[in-house]
Amino acid sequence: MSGPITILDGGMSRELMRLGARLVQPEWSALALMESPQIVRQVHAEFIEAGADAITTNSYALVPFHIGEDRFRSDGASLIALSGQLARQAADARDDRKALVCGSLPPIFGSYEPQNYDPSRVQDYLKVLVENLAPHVDVWLGETLSLIAEAEAVRSATRASGKPLWISFTLNDRPEAAKAEPALRSGETVAEAAGWAAENGIQALLFNCSKPEMMEPAIRTAASVFHNRGVSTRIGVYANAFEQQTDEEKANEGLSGIRAELNGDGYLGYARAWVAAGASLVGGCCGIGVEQIGRLARDLKA
Repeated sequence: MSGPITILDGGMSRELMRLGARLVQPEWSALALMESPQIVRQVHAEFIEAGADAITTNSYALVPFHIGEDRFRSDGASLIALSGQLARQAADARDDRKALVCGSLPPIFGSYEPQNYDPSRVQDYLKVLVENLAPHVDVWLGETLSLIAEAEAVRSATRASGKPLWISFTLNDRPEAAKAEPALRSGETVAEAAGWAAENGIQALLFNCSKPEMMEPAIRTAASVFHNRGVSTRIGVYANAFEQQTDEEKANEGLSGIRAELNGDGYLGYARAWVAAGASLVGGCCGIGVEQIGRLARDLKA
């Protein structure tokens, strides 16, 4: 056990669909901001009601990869600001408990696509996200990042804000990775990522949007690095519930199948092991909904 547990929220997209929002590619969850923002706020509110201590803005798809370059330039700033406002409204609506609002800073050039990272262009897009989320968020969350350079770009873009920075990497979770040293999708090791986090004063290092089975080794590796370096960086996890994807499938190209065994207490079993290994921020990514977040909150904070 590693101190008080912070419960994160879960995946946004399927909860939007459950409540009646329309999701189609390429806009995906960004479409709800355009067509049904009240449902976005309701999802945030339901996660808080379930026990989430931190909710994440619905800004993940507000990048040209999803909404297109022209729409990003014309409407990106207003949509990003709206995503922050809706999360802030949901958090501030509760008098009995305070939920943190995390500003989602996604991979600019596509999920699971480290080879597409363009350092010459990344700050142009991150600047728009940071400027328009900043008035509404408590914490920055660079999430589903596939390589350390993406994280460094997020650190650079948010440094002047003075707000805490959490960085969340997505892990290589292909079947053969289970027998190898824990690594990011870029091939860089978790030990290297944890070393970078320790050197740069990152408040929390998380792992997300990967299979639950891959998380515990990554937690243990990061915890060992932080212990050896004498830093108190928190560790977090929010795994997805995806079925194993094939080589031909790409992230965000469609609605992936969900593993039935992660319903009920299935996901909770993994979460208990993550906390035992050193995680103190625990939630869910794609396919982990309000019901599972409620289970985490009741069990892990008991």
